[in-house]
Amino acid sequence: MLFPHPSAERSQRGTAHLGSTRARCAADRGPKRGPRLSVASGPGSGPGSGPGSGPGPVFTNHWAVRIAGGQKQADRIAAKYGYINFGQIGSLEGHYHFHHSRVVRRAPYSLKGPHSFIHMDPQVDWAEQQVVKHRVKRDAQRDPSFINFNDPKWSNMWYIDHLASYDINGNDHDPTPRYDSRNENMHGTRCAGEVAAVANNSHCTVGVAYNAHIGGIRMLDGDVTDLVEAKSLGIRPDYIDIYSASWGPKDDGKTVDGPGLLTKQAFEQGIKKGRKGLGSIFVWASGNGGRQGDHCSCDGYTSSIYTISISSTTENGNKPWYLEVCSSIIATTYSSGEFNERNIITTDLRQLCTDGHTGTSVSAPIVAGIVALALEANLLLTWRDVQHLLVKTSRPVHLKADDWKTNAAGLRVSHLYGFGLVDAEAMVLEATKWRTVPPQHTCSQMPVLTTSGCSEEPEQHVDYLEHVVVKVLIAHPRRGDMEINLISPSGTTSQLLAKRLFDSSNEGFRNWEFMTVHFWGERSQGLWTLEIVDTPSKQRNPELLGKVQQHVHIKAYVEMNNN
Repeated sequence: MLFPHPSAERSQRGTAHLGSTRARCAADRGPKRGPRLSVASGPGSGPGSGPGSGPGPVFTNHWAVRIAGGQKQADRIAAKYGYINFGQIGSLEGHYHFHHSRVVRRAPYSLKGPHSFIHMDPQVDWAEQQVVKHRVKRDAQRDPSFINFNDPKWSNMWYIDHLASYDINGNDHDPTPRYDSRNENMHGTRCAGEVAAVANNSHCTVGVAYNAHIGGIRMLDGDVTDLVEAKSLGIRPDYIDIYSASWGPKDDGKTVDGPGLLTKQAFEQGIKKGRKGLGSIFVWASGNGGRQGDHCSCDGYTSSIYTISISSTTENGNKPWYLEVCSSIIATTYSSGEFNERNIITTDLRQLCTDGHTGTSVSAPIVAGIVALALEANLLLTWRDVQHLLVKTSRPVHLKADDWKTNAAGLRVSHLYGFGLVDAEAMVLEATKWRTVPPQHTCSQMPVLTTSGCSEEPEQHVDYLEHVVVKVLIAHPRRGDMEINLISPSGTTSQLLAKRLFDSSNEGFRNWEFMTVHFWGERSQGLWTLEIVDTPSKQRNPELLGKVQQHVHIKAYVEMNNN
């Protein structure tokens, strides 16, 4: 998608990257058309609040409030305490976005005043002042060179599906990017071009799903909060099929951060109610912290069972210098590499075309486009069907990694590349004949020793594994010295956490959830082993030891049978 030139009115605006695709049905919306997508982008937010993210919290003048009784009741309570009600938070019923113009926009602590009494109002179930979260785009580098075209029709070649678009930062329906001399807001336009650039345009490139419709969500060019993220992930979930996100917490090798309460609810609402119950599809870039020794298991977005975590490889199948590894990666597509390896060609700001698109930001939109093609072939695919299709049709091919292994279900998998390079043709062909997988069951057991797979509980019985989640509470003097491995009853080992050189935090892991897909298709019953390796670094007193403060909690998300 190429955004139009800015008007004077929009000159101070910006965009954020969040994509979505929507496959239309001829029966209810006129002539049959291709899938829809939304993409946008921005320079990122200020200081974060996650552990290891640097300075202390920054409080905003925005609140998330849960109130029963509907919009009018929320309006009355907002007015009572001097707030303005900006409306429901995405698809979260009963949750509202309140703004108070007389409270300082950014403060190092929560300022008290008459507005604070909202927290004690008996008609308010819950209220939370929003704190800034540091979020970054996942392109590997900025490309200063551009290719210019004079075609007067260029700006008419791309378009925004306004029903799939919104400006979260400005609270309006115009996601037009803010233009500046450094082109900081190029990210969304580049990602959108990968997915939905029009075929036979004679100027730049063709999108993976060139029949797709695309919209923009502007959400990174301002303070990013839990509320902002929840809104972004809940825009019109019955209209948008796929949300493609190439952003996340800082990839600095020391941050542990993930979605807040509202954003977690937005994910859950999306997979339960999105696409009329088939489930919204969330595609996520795995991260660019390779040079900092980062590990994407410390990113709660890529390690969610509800997201499709996508990695990158170079044109020659090498590990890119920016690549993070972790056990939640499902699959891989091509992206940039070393100086002698090519980058990705796509659309750019100012009616331009670029061959400098880089990082895992490239890979997530490519998969979003391929998923759009699969939905074009079969509109009835559920969110779990899409993950199963990626697992089944992705291929290791020429991807170079030392850790390729075959699990007990016969699937080849790697911490660098998941189940391999996405095969668009194979996925689309498989989608045309796909039978919906059985309902998802969740077995949650403590402590982690021997599990029956909840066979005694029919509604929880896990037979064949999909995602395995390990929740831990660990106190430790230097978090980066730990390595954590999980061994399944079948003997497959998955590394949940690698050592991180720059992570000197003494906060440990506070009910953090690690997720792995490496046991996909294996049986759940039997002895599970959680291995925690503590190797004191030079920066640490070796006499100070870590401690698992409570039993490890394991959840297995699974289908009942493999047919």
